Amino acid sequence: MSFILGALTALAVIFFLSGRFSRSGRDNKQFSRGPYVLAVGGGTGLSTLLRGLKAYTRNITAVVAVTDEGGSSGRIRNEWGMLPPGDVRHCMTALAENDSELRRILEYRFDRGELAGHSLGNLILLAFTEMYGDFSKAVKQMNHLLNIRGRVLPVTTEGITLVGETIKGLNVKGELAISEHGHELNEIWLEPENAKTLPEVLDAVDDADVIILGPGSLFTSVIPNILMQDFADRIKHSDAPKIYVCNLMTQPDETQNMNIMQHLDWICAALGCTPDFIITNSQAIPDDIIESYRREGASPLYLDEEQRNMIKGMGCECIEADIMGVSETKKEGRVLRHDPAKLANVIFRLIRRLESD
Repeated sequence: MSFILGALTALAVIFFLSGRFSRSGRDNKQFSRGPYVLAVGGGTGLSTLLRGLKAYTRNITAVVAVTDEGGSSGRIRNEWGMLPPGDVRHCMTALAENDSELRRILEYRFDRGELAGHSLGNLILLAFTEMYGDFSKAVKQMNHLLNIRGRVLPVTTEGITLVGETIKGLNVKGELAISEHGHELNEIWLEPENAKTLPEVLDAVDDADVIILGPGSLFTSVIPNILMQDFADRIKHSDAPKIYVCNLMTQPDETQNMNIMQHLDWICAALGCTPDFIITNSQAIPDDIIESYRREGASPLYLDEEQRNMIKGMGCECIEADIMGVSETKKEGRVLRHDPAKLANVIFRLIRRLESD
């Protein structure tokens, strides 16, 4: 309980920062005229997308998977019985007015004692959950407190677990096991199967002008959301254009040796329909980065003519564009990420095109 109390003392800092990051009423009014965007995913991919989208509209609802088992989120889930807060925290930080400064605070990670490995943002969400007795209420309070451009919602407040079966008949359970065996999966589902989507999430589908799936880990960030049957059904029957944003590279074990068509097939199977558009990277990836990723078992994802024809035959339009960014970290060196500004620009050019048709 001591680290919960420590997190609560940090709220005073967050209250101060939320005031510093607020925009004028005039700016808010300008952004409120933007289209309603529903973005679905989790982890780094979704938060990257959100940093770009917020430059165009405040009307953003980010729906986040709650099947994370690793790191601080996994420990909080196991020790406190709370839904994993990490991906929700990443997305709220991405939508904040000054995300770079706020990120340093909320993602501060303790390195000793019983707090070792925990981020401050996760502990604040845990403290709010203890205070309000409900994870969704805690998330809503953080949305308000941080004055973010839009809102972040967990897809459900029920404890759900990813389960799959490989082509060899092996049953695998949990996000970590799914990640290790993704490229061998024959089927994937959630337990319990009757879990219900948060009502606000279903309402967001009805309000959406456009629905974006990804980018993010195929089996552990994007698909877990649309395995919620009521959510998938609502998206399927929505008139809003549906866009799937494909990853730049495969992921070791999870999507190793899979091509873009295979990624799309899994999305279609979970969603029950074919997205209207798929956005893929067209920019050449530097050779040194490709070699570094290949040593880990990852490879670039590009469309070839055969895949283009197959996707077009499904009624899905391929949009190939430069959406790639390269960043450098002390821990990982040069890494590939979707460029938030480039990706958002491609999406909003598409939205404007659809509005003019």
